[in-house]
Amino acid sequence: MSRRISIIIVALVLAGVLGFGAWTVLFKPSDLPPEGFSRGNGRIEADMVDISPRLAGRVAEIRVREGDLVAAGDVLAVMETIELRAQLARAGAAVASAEAAVGVAAAHVTEAAARLALAQSEQDRAEALMARNVISQVELDIQRTETQLADAGLAAARAMHRAQERGVDAEKASRDEIAARIADATLYASGPARVLYRLAQPGEIVGAGGKILTLVSLEEVHMEFFLSAADAPRVKIGDEARIVADIMPGMSIPARVAFVSPQAQFTPKQVETLSERESLMFRVRVRIPPELVMARIDQVKTGVRGVAWVRLAAPDGSLPEWPEGLTPPTLDIPQVSAPSTP
Repeated sequence: MSRRISIIIVALVLAGVLGFGAWTVLFKPSDLPPEGFSRGNGRIEADMVDISPRLAGRVAEIRVREGDLVAAGDVLAVMETIELRAQLARAGAAVASAEAAVGVAAAHVTEAAARLALAQSEQDRAEALMARNVISQVELDIQRTETQLADAGLAAARAMHRAQERGVDAEKASRDEIAARIADATLYASGPARVLYRLAQPGEIVGAGGKILTLVSLEEVHMEFFLSAADAPRVKIGDEARIVADIMPGMSIPARVAFVSPQAQFTPKQVETLSERESLMFRVRVRIPPELVMARIDQVKTGVRGVAWVRLAAPDGSLPEWPEGLTPPTLDIPQVSAPSTP
């Protein structure tokens, strides 16, 4: 009797499992995207920016903390510049000395020009006296030599003057280089971002290129996902898209297609069978308009998972209307131009 009961219980369990499976196949609503649409899973991402000094040195000050929101031009950190400022003062003194040397060289040019003028005048007088046989040919030759020497002295003085001027240029270049190093010691934010990591503290010595901060750039917030080889050709750069984050399933975020990969991925070779070609996937990036990001900067979070939706163009180029569930209830799509291909 107990064996018969066990068989009946097993039969009932099997019938229940088979019935549930049949109901799932026949009656469960399809999870496929509507006709004319495609989607892919991804994460809301942004570029990571490492803040590093160009030269090695000691960190003097860090003005932000993890989680802080920064804008373009904000000072993030300052490196110590005591030695550089001493070098700048020495370079300034070298420039002043070189400029003084230029003044001396200019005076020598004036002096050499005066000597040449005097020698030329003496030679002209000697030429006139020689014509009247008042002086000898030797005396005229001596005067001509004096003129030639004075002319050579003027040329040398001018060359020295030019060399001193180039010396001033060199000293100024050295001074400007040190000033540029001092300017590079102050690290600025290049755009809107949020501080993700603070990797150094004031007083620490950091090598050239050593990381002090890591920022999440908010200039381009995007999501990357993959489309099949059948859907990717029907999407073009600039098309509207929608992002539905897992944490906000009832709200769709407007976006635009910023990139469609020209090459399929996940294929180990170039020649495939038909079944392999069907599995080719193309990487697509949709970008949230910067105006929308800036308007809701405090709400922007990266790493959030979600689904990106795109519309597939029909053969005549027409696009389907967004269904009600993908129409942003509170967010308007900013009018932005179609981004160019990176």
